[in-house]
Amino acid sequence: MAEKNKVTVRIAGNEYVITGTESPEYIQKVALFVDRKVLEITRRNHLLSTSMASILASINMADEMFRLKETLRNSENELAGLKKKYQELKEESQKIKMENLKLREKESQLTIELTKRETELKEVRNTLNTMQNANKKNY
Repeated sequence: MAEKNKVTVRIAGNEYVITGTESPEYIQKVALFVDRKVLEITRRNHLLSTSMASILASINMADEMFRLKETLRNSENELAGLKKKYQELKEESQKIKMENLKLREKESQLTIELTKRETELKEVRNTLNTMQNANKKNY
């Protein structure tokens, strides 16, 4: 079980003892954030009680939290879509690579076939030339 830390913090001029498993530095950081939010509210309206300013600060922080959660949800959905698109593109890339490999093999076979045909054609031309030369000598 994680060790619990007790930290004394000051919020809106009052001291509170906060207990948590987080580090004392983190607890102080959170308390300072809350203190600044309450101070921000009281500066705007100095007639508010600490209690009212704390409620308004809580409402503002809750609003911010809900908006950030919505942003996070949207980002997670976008990330999921991008991961899906990435996977599709990766699969398509693999298919294209395989197709490319097959086409290279086919090209190699056709090059060999072309070389054979060119050799055969050269032999036929040589034979034809030899026969034409022989016919010319006979006339």
